[in-house]
Amino acid sequence: MKKYIGIIAAFYITLGFAQKEEINAINSVLDSWHMAASQADFDAYFSKMTTDGVFIGTDAMENWQNDEFRTFSKPYFDKGKAWSFTAVERNIYVSDDKSFAWFDELLDTQMEICRGSGVLKKVNNDWKIAHYVLSIAVPNENVDELVSIKKQKDSLLLLQLKNIKK
Repeated sequence: MKKYIGIIAAFYITLGFAQKEEINAINSVLDSWHMAASQADFDAYFSKMTTDGVFIGTDAMENWQNDEFRTFSKPYFDKGKAWSFTAVERNIYVSDDKSFAWFDELLDTQMEICRGSGVLKKVNNDWKIAHYVLSIAVPNENVDELVSIKKQKDSLLLLQLKNIKK
């Protein structure tokens, strides 16, 4: 019986170590991705994303497929000033088969506190960002004020979007 308990304990210790290695690798990818943007390193930044990666920005219409996001971003990188995000808190979750992971993070940015969340997948044994969502964190007590600020533009955009669907 002790032998089986030892085997089971070793299995869970190994599993925990493997999980920790994956989380460390994912943290490294995300941190270096943010660093590449702050250093305006276009190639390093996009090397961290899948070729079909998606970036969802803070504007309602920012749903960037990889090629479109590259085109949009290139002038910022070329000027030597992209954006600067530093994670101050991050939660990472890895699938049982370690083929994909999802995360959320609080970011210190030029827009104050933002939230990033996304999905990574393994590509040729390397973690790559497949989907990233950036949102501006708004304190609950300021939501009414924010809604008032964006109400007119959002109303027009909703009309356009609903008409497109018809």
